[in-house]
Amino acid sequence: MADNQLQPNKSGKKELTMEQRLLLAFVLMGLVLFLTPYFYKTPPPAPKTTIPASNQAASPPAKAAAVPQPGAKASESTPSQPIPGQVEGTSEQQFEIDTDIYHITLSNRGATVPSWVLKKYRDHAGKPLELMNPAGYSTVAPPFALSLKDDKVSNVLNYGLYVAKPSADGLGIEYEFSDGKNYAKKSFQFSKHGYLSQISTEVTVNGVPTDHLIEWRGGFGDATVMNRVGEQHAVYFDPHESGIISQGKLYNKDAKSVKDGPVTVTGDYSFAGLDDRFFAAVFLPKDNTHVTVETIKDDVPPGPAGKPEMRVGVMVGGDSANRFMLFVGPKDIDLLRRVDPKLQQLIDWGWFGVIAKPLFLAMHWLNDNFVHNYGWSIVLITIAINVILLPLRVKSMKSQRKMQSLQPKLAAINAKYKGLSMRDPKKAEQNQEVMDFYKKEGVNPMGGCLPMVVQLPLIYALYKVFAVTIEMRGAHWLWITDLSQPEQLPIHILPLIMIVSQFVMQRMTPNPGMDPSQAKMMMFMPLMFGFMFYNFSAGLVLYWLTSNLVQIAQQWAVNRMMPAPPPPPPPAAVKKKGK
Repeated sequence: MADNQLQPNKSGKKELTMEQRLLLAFVLMGLVLFLTPYFYKTPPPAPKTTIPASNQAASPPAKAAAVPQPGAKASESTPSQPIPGQVEGTSEQQFEIDTDIYHITLSNRGATVPSWVLKKYRDHAGKPLELMNPAGYSTVAPPFALSLKDDKVSNVLNYGLYVAKPSADGLGIEYEFSDGKNYAKKSFQFSKHGYLSQISTEVTVNGVPTDHLIEWRGGFGDATVMNRVGEQHAVYFDPHESGIISQGKLYNKDAKSVKDGPVTVTGDYSFAGLDDRFFAAVFLPKDNTHVTVETIKDDVPPGPAGKPEMRVGVMVGGDSANRFMLFVGPKDIDLLRRVDPKLQQLIDWGWFGVIAKPLFLAMHWLNDNFVHNYGWSIVLITIAINVILLPLRVKSMKSQRKMQSLQPKLAAINAKYKGLSMRDPKKAEQNQEVMDFYKKEGVNPMGGCLPMVVQLPLIYALYKVFAVTIEMRGAHWLWITDLSQPEQLPIHILPLIMIVSQFVMQRMTPNPGMDPSQAKMMMFMPLMFGFMFYNFSAGLVLYWLTSNLVQIAQQWAVNRMMPAPPPPPPPAAVKKKGK
């Protein structure tokens, strides 16, 4: 599925994130819903990879930072192995592997992987998705380099020329290197049709098996998205801790969280690696009983002429012989479940996961079995939600109608305190008298706000659905090319239609007791919501617009069944003395 290109912010100004915009929208909703009654005493409504030439890679760049290893070297009691003679290639060679889903480039310099392309996904520039950052190799070694306690040994093993032995099926390769003192062996085996691969590494120094980590540094994921630094995380999953909605807990760290130095943990982890918003590269232990995970920050350029920026890196392993299964691919809920059910924890459903996940599964089922389009799935789910909320909305309407019938008596109470400032102590008496009046008549002045309050967790849950599910990435609907992103047209059409629909709905909804100045202020609410939603994902705007249209139809029906009471007669004019 192709994604249209998102233009980065070139103004240099820091833009609000989607989470901040949504939180601000919630705060504004709350101010309108709860503060307005206080004042008015009435209820409110990646680019193509270029492999460096061998003469450019011949001398290793300086290592970014000394990497202290948590795992100690093998003790003196560890049996030594015969020290191999010199095993070294004569020239740099690259080996390419093509599967149904990958195009992978490996190099015998360090036995590393300079390029890993997902064929079935496109970046926001429309090119096949490159998961690595080749520009970063001027600062750090390419992914699958090795990290040892001794940096000199690490450099020897990461920039030496390995001898390559490709497998007969063309889907694997084994690398071996020795300078007569330091020895390393790596093997890669890929699947023709699947996302699971196998990797193993072995290291000895002077014949002694030596603990080490496998690196993936310099960047990961779609480098063409906005806020790529914030989207990339080092992750590991501890199955023995309790999570929010399941057994086990996913830990994640971004580059900023480790800017003061590497962070190292060791445990019996189910998987560990890197992810961004929609993709992941994680190691699943095969023979390792305990896994060491080290998170590190690197300052690397995002492109050939780019200014260095923080990127999170990860190092996984901890034994002298590391053997892992390796998942590199999309965070597709069905795919993750098939590979390993624990991998589903990579999808962060947020605070309201108990709502977000069922909503997505319902949309997913409708898409797969009925409408075959996520846009129409959103429309149907929105209609269903509003039908479920209809009894609550009818109850709210009855409360509003009763409030309208009580306006003459309420106006009489307020007239007794006319002209008082907000700081006048008698204002408290007025508020208490109004509340006693509501209580006597059995009216809840906030009853009309309940449908909106119920909507708030639904909005956030749906926001998370569009933000974290790969299925929404590149999902089309009518003129919308990607439901997970704002519209790509110069003028966003859905938010403008949403503003119109909200004006119509507001005009149709009764506002008992609202004075003209308050009514004018409330007319700005649709514009405010339109501004807030203008740069939200198109899927979320589609939900809100559809909800408005359904509520307009419901309001029309309710207005016919429960007509508004006649307005109270205007107060008699007070005659001035002498006339």
